[in-house]
Amino acid sequence: MSLRLSTVILPYRRWHEGGRSTWTRAEQLGFHTAYTYDHLSWRSFRDGPWFGAVPTLTAAAAVTERLRLGTLVTSPNFRHPVTLAKELISLDDISDGRITLGIGAGGTGFDATALGQEPWTPRERADRFGEFLPLLDRLLTEDAVSYEGGFYSAHEARNIPGCVQRPRLPFAVAATGPRGLALAARHGQAWVTTGDPKLFENGTPEQSDRALRQQGDRLADACAAIGRDVGELERVLLTGFTPERSRPLESVDAFVDFAGRHRDLGFTELVVHWPIPDSDFAADDKLFERIAMEAPAQLKE
Repeated sequence: MSLRLSTVILPYRRWHEGGRSTWTRAEQLGFHTAYTYDHLSWRSFRDGPWFGAVPTLTAAAAVTERLRLGTLVTSPNFRHPVTLAKELISLDDISDGRITLGIGAGGTGFDATALGQEPWTPRERADRFGEFLPLLDRLLTEDAVSYEGGFYSAHEARNIPGCVQRPRLPFAVAATGPRGLALAARHGQAWVTTGDPKLFENGTPEQSDRALRQQGDRLADACAAIGRDVGELERVLLTGFTPERSRPLESVDAFVDFAGRHRDLGFTELVVHWPIPDSDFAADDKLFERIAMEAPAQLKE
């Protein structure tokens, strides 16, 4: 089974002070996709520079030619399906069909209250996501959509000419619970996970592998429930949140071992964070580039 290597570039640099060059370098290094986080602010970066995902990806589309681009992940926390669909169709057009939408139910971080609302409960996040994703699917595939739901509405929303990618740009659905996995099975072209967060602090790699295998089994069950072949979905692991944390980026051999294990678990794409000094994603820049250039070939052997 082949394994693609992608990266996620956090949008904390000004475009003309390292932002642009990072995206163009990602293409030069041969990454399959370069994603960015779709947040208003995020964790320890809250009090520093942080730029919007859609404008950043638009700029990245203008300075790259082959690199796929995407969010990892967008959520209902501060998005509405109608306005998001228009932005995605525009972005897909500007990039000539190189956009993947990573999307999930959202969480309890800064985005959850930035618009002045109370944080949603896990059940309400799941309820909203269950309405948000099918409506977004329709908005990206139909010329005109009207809908009245419990959380979202659309009144004759027009989305002509639609996406360059047909029938729409691909969805990479982040999910681990039963309702999210059911949405991934029905609407996703890929499934995204970060592993089991309960194992991050004190878990072992063996426990993490077991948890990821179980998540994959539940995805297969969700697909079987609607008569879909689970093999139609790509499986994406956003690294950095398993018990190994950043250790796979300490050497080419360490990364190849880590990547090989997860390929054997059925993953088709690994996403590594672009190095950020003085953060949880700090890594040696030259070694990171060596991994990007050398590891994919070793994983084919």
